[in-house]
Amino acid sequence: MPQITDALLDQIRARFAQVEECPQQGSRIFFENAGGALTLNSVVETSARYAAVPDNQGRDNPGSRELVRVINKAKEDMGEMMNAPGGQFFAGESGTELLFRVIMNACLGTAEGGTVLGSTLEHPATRSASARWAGVARQKHVLIPHDDASGTIAAEAYARAVTPDTVVATIVHTSPVTGMGVDVAACAAAIRAVAPECFIIVDGIQHAAHGRIDLTEYGVDGYVISPYKMFSRHGYGLAWISDRLTALPHNALIDGPEDNWEMGTRDTGSYATLSDVAGYLEWLGGEVSDATDRRAKFVAAGEAIHAHEKALTDAMIRGTGNLPGLAEMEGVTILGGPDNPAREGLVSLTVAGVPSVEVVKRLNEQGIRTHLRKADHYSGNILTPLGMDSCVRVSMCHYNSIGEVAKFLGVMKEITG
Repeated sequence: MPQITDALLDQIRARFAQVEECPQQGSRIFFENAGGALTLNSVVETSARYAAVPDNQGRDNPGSRELVRVINKAKEDMGEMMNAPGGQFFAGESGTELLFRVIMNACLGTAEGGTVLGSTLEHPATRSASARWAGVARQKHVLIPHDDASGTIAAEAYARAVTPDTVVATIVHTSPVTGMGVDVAACAAAIRAVAPECFIIVDGIQHAAHGRIDLTEYGVDGYVISPYKMFSRHGYGLAWISDRLTALPHNALIDGPEDNWEMGTRDTGSYATLSDVAGYLEWLGGEVSDATDRRAKFVAAGEAIHAHEKALTDAMIRGTGNLPGLAEMEGVTILGGPDNPAREGLVSLTVAGVPSVEVVKRLNEQGIRTHLRKADHYSGNILTPLGMDSCVRVSMCHYNSIGEVAKFLGVMKEITG
């Protein structure tokens, strides 16, 4: 498994903005990556450069032609980074907006009376979109209960629930509340074994920063990310759709290109920053492996990221140096359990006798940024069945260090003591 050494970690951190300092707070440790990862310095520079460009795409002038080239290159970069089998990438307002749009067209383009299948593990973006558009399309919306104890859902659960009339299915790649990943390829295979023509759409928003993406392996029809959670910036989302999903009726201009799913002129700078992300991961893959093939570098980068984040969460749960881990601290409950192989860079917890909002506040006072998740429309599907009104979400990424984990554990020792 490729490894991120201490020396390489220093190089990685140098490539990101605001790694150790918040302009408002000053010195701080960033353990709020699930809310939005740190931004690459190259993304900041690229965004500023393209903000100055007055040209639109599709004009007969050098500036316009360059914008088209940049967009096409970004789509090619994403295709290689995610190992996309044909289909197309397009940008939208946000990951949530794109999930709504893709699910809408999948529902409206399939048979009335069919089933739209999802799970209770999913973010409200997919659950809400499926509920709304299944209703409009006169289809049945079915949610498979996830496993509360493990904080994830297995392919066997989809296999038990899928029926031949399942026309659309949704899968969340990683839960933003529990931090547990889902075996997308196995779930998709279980669905296709019973409903081979089903359109399968994946919410990859939480997973994208935590390991490799392989759309060929998954065998799905749609995959959506929010680039600000994958080292880019706010203001847009990115979707990939298969050729057969592309061909469904969808919103488009009369007499315009039939396969165009973009609505209006998109920001070229947003596409350009995707190439920055691809370039960073290609560099990282080359640092942690001897790979020369570009796709192999992306794979190596994903494996190194996953391995480093596992080391971080293991240290947080089991301890590091002479500091006890969360599993040894009195009154601490870890969502999904302390020994969960599905975990991706995130630990959600509660402390008996200390409200989660107070834990987040006390950590923040010590310069450690975490996040409160409440049993609301975002997280109630996970927390309410566990009898929790809230939890503390501690989310890490591959640029975080064991030293930062140690500082967190030191403060948690005081809080729980």
